[in-house]
Amino acid sequence: MASAPVAASVSGGGVDIRLPWWALALPVAAFLALLALILNPAHTGAAGADTGLARVVEHAVQLIEHP
Repeated sequence: MASAPVAASVSGGGVDIRLPWWALALPVAAFLALLALILNPAHTGAAGADTGLARVVEHAVQLIEHP
């Protein structure tokens, strides 16, 4: 089944770029899937357990504080 590509034109250069719908949908779906994996902690029953997002933020803070 052929789908109509999404057109995006760049002003000034006259360049016309055509992307199929899935070229935008796949990265968005991958991002949402990875975000869901980070936000869903592995130990949902454990009280005070670190979530994936908390670990990522903590690691980012450590990288910023220690060059």
